[in-house]
Amino acid sequence: MNSNPALAHISEDKARTQTVYEHLSGTADLAGEFAAPFGATEEARFAGWLHDIGKYSTAFQKRLLEDGPRVDHATAGAQEAMKCRPPHPQAAFAVAGHHTGLPDGGNQRNADPEDGTLFGRLKKPVEPYGGWQEVPLPQSAPPAWANRDLLDFAFFTRMLYSCLVDADFLDTETFMNGRAAPRGGGEGIPALLEKARTQAERYLGAESTTPVSRQRNAVLQACLDKGAHGPQGLYTLTVPTGGGKTFASLAFALEHAAAQGMKRVIYVIPYMSIIDQTAANFTKLLGEENVLADYSSAEYKTTNTEDLTPAQYRQLLASENWDAPVIVTTAVQFFESLYANRSSRCRKLHNIADSVIIFDEAQTLPLDSLKPCISAIAQLVRHYHATAVLCTATQPALESLFKEFAPELRMQEISPDTETLYETLRRTTIRDIGTLPQEELAAQLAALPQVLCVVNRRKTAQELYAALPEEGSFCLTTLLCAADRRRQLEEIRQRLADGLPCRVVSTSLIEAGVDVDFPAAYREQCGLDSLLQTAGRCNREGHRSAAESKVYCFRLEGCAVPQMLHQHVHALQYAARCHENDYAQLNTPDAIRTYFQELYFARGAEALDKKGILDAFRHGISGCQFPFAQVATEFQLIETPTRTVYLPIGEGEALCAQLRSGMVSRSLYRRLGTYSVACYAPQFEKLDAAGALELLPEGSAILTDLNQYSAKTGLALDAETGIGLFF
Repeated sequence: MNSNPALAHISEDKARTQTVYEHLSGTADLAGEFAAPFGATEEARFAGWLHDIGKYSTAFQKRLLEDGPRVDHATAGAQEAMKCRPPHPQAAFAVAGHHTGLPDGGNQRNADPEDGTLFGRLKKPVEPYGGWQEVPLPQSAPPAWANRDLLDFAFFTRMLYSCLVDADFLDTETFMNGRAAPRGGGEGIPALLEKARTQAERYLGAESTTPVSRQRNAVLQACLDKGAHGPQGLYTLTVPTGGGKTFASLAFALEHAAAQGMKRVIYVIPYMSIIDQTAANFTKLLGEENVLADYSSAEYKTTNTEDLTPAQYRQLLASENWDAPVIVTTAVQFFESLYANRSSRCRKLHNIADSVIIFDEAQTLPLDSLKPCISAIAQLVRHYHATAVLCTATQPALESLFKEFAPELRMQEISPDTETLYETLRRTTIRDIGTLPQEELAAQLAALPQVLCVVNRRKTAQELYAALPEEGSFCLTTLLCAADRRRQLEEIRQRLADGLPCRVVSTSLIEAGVDVDFPAAYREQCGLDSLLQTAGRCNREGHRSAAESKVYCFRLEGCAVPQMLHQHVHALQYAARCHENDYAQLNTPDAIRTYFQELYFARGAEALDKKGILDAFRHGISGCQFPFAQVATEFQLIETPTRTVYLPIGEGEALCAQLRSGMVSRSLYRRLGTYSVACYAPQFEKLDAAGALELLPEGSAILTDLNQYSAKTGLALDAETGIGLFF
């Protein structure tokens, strides 16, 4: 060792130093630990030892000790990884991008040393880093399957990158804080399983007074049994809406994780609007320290940690690397992270390995990106010791896609005898009532004391609501902030229970995760999956006969089907024709399978990967191989960006004042989320033109004209412009 060893870090108080060797050693050990579940311990240690060898350079030491110019200290390790025989390209990608993000591979023949691609950086001159010979570089190689094809190569690269960047963050933080960096904490899976078993015993021990409750218990028992004894792999849980899937799937996951020695459960839900509800239910059962709700990584980049308690700080860290026993997240966050290239999004990926992953409402996987999503699930199950469960009342026909990416995987259904289950749990009768003028629809709704009507457009919802009697009428759309939606739902449930008038006009947001029970329901033309979700909000508890619990499918006169629903409506009509146009027969596994098969056929194979994400790795993009950075930019599950409008109403008034003051924090953004509305660009621009917004630097805004928001109908869609100015 040198008498003056090269340094990697100096503490903020200048009192302590960490040598490069110490940092490389600590990072290598952590990275190896993180990669153990997928058999890549030594390859991750290899990347950890190499990632900062550029800090041995005299130029970097001047940067650290004398505040000299910035130095590229990552390229050296990437170059050494490729000099090995055989070379280690995945480790080279991870090392090169551990600060700036996984780079594109580039063009191997015509790479420019300054173009930022990996092949370019391999030709780039770097500062001499001779002291690195003290590094005990391990003999290693990726698992054989990691180089079997280009999709395996790319996925393994991201997982290796995740191990490296998380280890680098944690080792650096441990040194800078002078103590071990806090991990996510929480109880182990066995302790959480006991809590779930106790709750399950309450359900199973209670008297089952209705066919619905008996079938729910049968589903729960099947989940407990299959979780405890089923092998790691790919499962489906197909249960009609109202069949108790949420708790039953969690019980399966905890039983399975305990039996298979897995570390965590990840619950992936389709909509931001229900993540709080799901997380709250799990928290009540399992304890706050054991459940992490992760929406998006964006806010963590702009907040400080000074206002956090130690427990809150552990939760913040867990939100960045998912180091918690139970994670509740959105499909957008889950899949976009798997195709991301930045450390902030990829840091958590290695913690998806060794997990049970529940995909709630699996039919909502986005069609334009369905193949990349299925490919990612297949990778996790095949190579990363994960078990995946596709959980839904309307099981998508995905067998052929899984066979394309993982021919050896067999989809196993958890719930026994689904045909009988659907027949037993049939609680409604679906009818097609054709085309109605909007006035006639409003009259039919007004004539019923309690009814739910789900429409395709927020404007339609507001117009129908305005035509209903004021007492007991509600309008639920994403134009309402979460606080007002929650308040309205509480009132709706109470009025339904008390037998009071309750007429609800809603967009599709009520179709997932919202437990309400109406005697009748209407659904504007849509896909079969959405129609059955609306039906699941009618006679949910089975207190009435199916014959008297009607769900009416209708079309609005003069109102075209939204473009995004054309193929869904076509597939529903096809499934109906296959069943003699008897809509009452559509709530069966056979009809649902027919619907999805036709939907996928109508879209075409290429449309299931609309942006060519998988081909980008198989064939490159315009001569650029391994386009990690380009794919990360392209892979966006939500195509239409929104901008946030914060509402200074109720508790939101003080929160908006704090936001204006610049005293932002993670907790502030979370609390503000309850008093915010996501706007598409045209609506945002109209509000801005009307002088109703105070624009904020990061692109969001605070509503200043409260006349543009109603606690009953939400944020105005058509704000009036031309507000007078007086001098």
